[in-house]
Amino acid sequence: MSELTREQVLEYDGKYNQHPWLTGNVDAVPIERADGIYFWDYNGKKYYDMSSQLANVNLGYGNKDITEAVKSQIEKLPYIAPALASGPRSELAKLLIELAPDNMEKVFFTCGGSDANEAAVYAARTFTGRSKVFSRYRSYHGSTLGSANLSGDPRRFALERPAANGFIKFFDPYVYRSEIEFKSDKEASEYYLGLLEDQIQYEGPDQIAAIEVESITGANGVIIPPDGYLQGLRALCDKYGILLICDEVMAGFGRTGKMFAFENWGIKPDIISFAKGVTCGYVQLGGIIISSEIADYFKDKVFQYGLTYSGHSLACAAGVACVNYYINHNILDHVNEVGKVFGELLENLKAKHKCVGDVRYIGLFGAVELMMDRDKKIPLVPYGYDENKTMSSIKGLLFERGISIFGRENNINITPPLIITEDELREAFKTIDEVLYIVDEKYI
Repeated sequence: MSELTREQVLEYDGKYNQHPWLTGNVDAVPIERADGIYFWDYNGKKYYDMSSQLANVNLGYGNKDITEAVKSQIEKLPYIAPALASGPRSELAKLLIELAPDNMEKVFFTCGGSDANEAAVYAARTFTGRSKVFSRYRSYHGSTLGSANLSGDPRRFALERPAANGFIKFFDPYVYRSEIEFKSDKEASEYYLGLLEDQIQYEGPDQIAAIEVESITGANGVIIPPDGYLQGLRALCDKYGILLICDEVMAGFGRTGKMFAFENWGIKPDIISFAKGVTCGYVQLGGIIISSEIADYFKDKVFQYGLTYSGHSLACAAGVACVNYYINHNILDHVNEVGKVFGELLENLKAKHKCVGDVRYIGLFGAVELMMDRDKKIPLVPYGYDENKTMSSIKGLLFERGISIFGRENNINITPPLIITEDELREAFKTIDEVLYIVDEKYI
C-alpha cells in the first residue's frame, strides 16, 4: 500500500468516507501516527488522547506486546471459521473466564460492543422464553437495530423507525440531577429501585427476560450508581427470575481500577457484554460471558446467533496480549494510584470554575458536567438539543490546544489511556483548566 500525502488523505476522506454520527461534509483532521498516550497530525502537531479515542485504547499506542502478537498470528493463522477451534480463541476465552466471577462458564465472541449486546439480548430471551428487556434512558449499547433500541440516548431515534419490539426504558440513578435531596446512598438507591420495581409490576415480571445496564453509565456522563443500587438491582432480578446483564463495553478492563466495573459493588451478573479494552483498538473484538446456568441450557440447543468473524484469530491474539499485559504490568494498581490524582484534579476544576456543576470519577473514568447555572442545576445545553453547537465549540477549543476528548450532552468525559503518568495527567489538566476559564466567561 502506497503512503498517502496529507492532501490525498483529506481529499479521499472527504469524497469517499461517510463518518459515523456526522454529516457527509465533515472536515476531519488527518492523523499520521501515534505513540503512548499521544497522536500527531500530518503537520506534526501533538495531541493528548484524553479520551483513549472512544474509551477503547486503554493501553495506549505502540504497545509491542500487542503488535508482536498480531504479527506472529497473521503469519501462522490469520483466520479460521467460528465452528473450528483455534489457539488464540481458546486461550482468550479461558483467560476471560478466569477473570470473571465464579458463576461464569463460557464466552461467545463478536466483532464489537453493538453485536455483543445483540447477542446478550438473544441469549436472555432464548434462555428465559420471555420477550421484554429493560434498559435505561441515558444508556448507550450500540447502533445495530437491537442494540440501538436497547440504548436510551437520542442516537436510538433513527433506528426506532420502525422500532424493535420489547425494549422498555427506565431512569438512571442520576442523583446529581435529581430534584430530591437524598441524605444517603441507601436512600437514593431505595428510591430508584422502588420506581423500577413498580415498573416491573406494570410490565409483568413474567414477561421480562432481562434488565441490562451499563455498570456505570459511560458516554452519557459517567453516572456512577449510589452504593446499594447494583446490589439492589441484583436482588430485584433474583426476586422475579429476571436475568441481569452488565454492559462492560466501556467500563471494563481496568477503567475503574477493577477488571470489571460491577466488581466495585460485589455483584455477579448473569451475562457480561464486553469489547473496547479487551483489544484496546488494535483489532476489533467484543463478546459476552454467560453464566453456567445459561451455558448448560445451550449444551443441547443450538446457539442461533453467529458471525463470520466471531473469535477472529488476529483479534483474539491481540486480546490475549492485552489481558496478559493488564495482569503482568499491574495496570489495575497503576489506575488506582494515578486515579487519586485524577480525582483531585477534577475536584480542583469544580472548585475553580462556575461552569462546572459536578465532577464524577472512579479510577480513570471521569466526567465534568457543565452548567449554565449550577445553583439551579440548569445544564449548559438542553438534553438532546444543542442548537448552537456549544459543546462542539468547547471540545474544539480543547482540540485546538492539543487535547482530544469526547462527551455527550452537557458533559465532557475524560477517559485517558490507563498507562498515563501523573505528570502527563497534570499537564493535560492545565489545558482543560485554561479552556474552562473561557467557558466561564463566554457561556455563563
